[in-house]
Formats: sequence, C-alpha cells, structure tokens
Amino acid sequence: MMQSASRRALYVGVTSKLTHRVYEHKTHARSGFTEKYKAERLVWVERFSDMRNAIDREKQIKGWRREKKELLIRSQNPEWRDLSEDWFSRHPFEPVRQSDENTKDSSTRCARSE
Repeated sequence: MMQSASRRALYVGVTSKLTHRVYEHKTHARSGFTEKYKAERLVWVERFSDMRNAIDREKQIKGWRREKKELLIRSQNPEWRDLSEDWFSRHPFEPVRQSDENTKDSSTRCARSE
C-alpha cells in the first residue's frame, strides 16, 4: 500500500515488480491516481507466490473502509515508515534528511510475507 505525501490518500495495487513499481510512484512516472495524489510512500507490503491470490487480496483490501486499512498498516508498521525509503540512491548533491540517517535497516522492506 502506498500513502500520499500529504498522508491522506492510500493506494492499493498489485505488481510482480515491487521495486520498479515503487520507483514509478516516487518519480511520478505514470499518470492517474498516483500522480494526482502523489502516493509515493510504501507503508505496507504483502507478498504472494501466485498472482491470482494477490489480485484477490487486492480486491478484498480495496473494498475495506479506510479505518480497516489503517489497522492493517499499524499491525506491521506502527510508525507508518516509508518502507522503501532507502531503496534508491540519492544524487551526491542532494542533502540527507535527518530521518534518513535513522532508517538504515533494510529488514523491514516487507511488512508481511506469505
């Protein structure tokens, strides 16, 4: 699940290439919902070995009210960290935010595995 920069919108989607898709969100490479709402923070991930199961789960979550989605996120990511924060390299002249220094642990990339 991706969260908007304003933290108001949640985007639920399915992909077979998570890193690539997150990069598209962060760089606004696609038009539509993610561009309009700037959904660029990865706050929850669930992995499946079968794409049909992933699509079924996506449909289920999309049918939920926001409160239930928030509970799901909090159950694995209580601080709503951007789980992809350190996945992509920065330009050497881009300043490092203080929060970047505190989140070097890559073990939280997948909030929930199945």
